[in-house]
Amino acid sequence: MDTFARNDVTSVEAGLDRAAERGEVIELYAHDPGRTLDSGALEAVLAAARERNLTFFTYADIAHARVTPAPGVLMSFDDASVDDWVAGLDLFAKYDAHVTFFVAYYPQLSDAGKAGLHQLADAGHVIEPHSVRHVRAPLYVEQKGLAAYMDDEALPSIAMLRADGFDDSAYAYPYGARTGELDRALLAQVALLRSVTFTWSGPADPCPE
Repeated sequence: MDTFARNDVTSVEAGLDRAAERGEVIELYAHDPGRTLDSGALEAVLAAARERNLTFFTYADIAHARVTPAPGVLMSFDDASVDDWVAGLDLFAKYDAHVTFFVAYYPQLSDAGKAGLHQLADAGHVIEPHSVRHVRAPLYVEQKGLAAYMDDEALPSIAMLRADGFDDSAYAYPYGARTGELDRALLAQVALLRSVTFTWSGPADPCPE
């Protein structure tokens, strides 16, 4: 949904229409409400989802099969813009939207930032791992090996959230970049993986097996 993704509200609404018509769940993600994503555009998407009677799911809902299948929206925000995420709590509540926050840079968060994540979780949102330093996973593996990526980036990201009381269910690849080798290693730790492709930027698929 970010502005730089060149995917405007009209395009997103078309996706919401398809989800409603086909009984599917559409995945939408952005980074920083009010910065990378215009707040008005975010509210327009939330309102459009409600108008179409779409259910808001989190990745934990899907991973633990604790929801009844229905046409819906799987919305997430990435990285570490905790203050702006917390600022959106009233907006999410207005549309009864529960979303997932994939957190990177966790060791760099202040105590207030970590408290903000708990505030989000207490409001019914879900906190999930997104690596430690947001490096491109396949490149890191190519340079240092799979074990190094798991030990330096993925496993600490998962472990730090668990230690602070967040029950992780999914892992989002930084930049959406993945391989089958990485998938197999990470699926031993979490139930779901999130990847994305960016066809507008050139590569048709940056995630080969």
